[in-house]
Amino acid sequence: MKNILIVEDDKLLNRGVSFALKKEGYNTISVYTKQEAKNAISENHIDFLLLDIGLPDGSGLDLCSEIKNQIDFPVVFFTANDTEEDMIKGFESGCDDYISKPFSIEVLKFKINAILKRSDIKAKKLFVYKDLKIDFDSKKVYKRNEEIKLSVTEYKLLELLCKNKGIAMTKEVLLDKLWDYNGNYVDDNTLSVNVRRLRKKIEDDPKNPEYIVTLFGIGYILGE
Repeated sequence: MKNILIVEDDKLLNRGVSFALKKEGYNTISVYTKQEAKNAISENHIDFLLLDIGLPDGSGLDLCSEIKNQIDFPVVFFTANDTEEDMIKGFESGCDDYISKPFSIEVLKFKINAILKRSDIKAKKLFVYKDLKIDFDSKKVYKRNEEIKLSVTEYKLLELLCKNKGIAMTKEVLLDKLWDYNGNYVDDNTLSVNVRRLRKKIEDDPKNPEYIVTLFGIGYILGE
């Protein structure tokens, strides 16, 4: 069940939207201020954000920018201001769409369903674990939203571990996959060297890895 956070200080509107979305099968969390929204995001897994631009304690535009720098989930703005300038500001802050007040609940539900469907497709091509993010389409790796440059072998090794998160990968399996990928023979020593290099790039403390964990006598595992 998807969790939708509703940030709207008009309590009647907030309750009405929440009621309609619950009937649609969503779980909703209702808050009324910018600070309450921050608390809700830190305490819950949020799949979608409905956000009023004008909040009692700050701008929804600013909140959206702050959120998008840390977490990537869809955002739709509620707004009474639908001028071209306001729309541009909304999209620049990272929103996916906006809906002008007053609005049709049916149109809102359609927007949410469509955006979540696109988001689910995108999520299948994106791996996120702790501070690590991998875009399998572009083959780019990010740590705390900063891109990390990897060699071809390092990237493929990380990709294999990520796509098998939580599963013990034996050295034999990894060697076979890396050999197939590069067309070159990769031996046990080369694997160990690439693991060390990769840890230096993605781990905060390579000697006490949190991402790529050694399973002695077996191989490696990503995650717990």
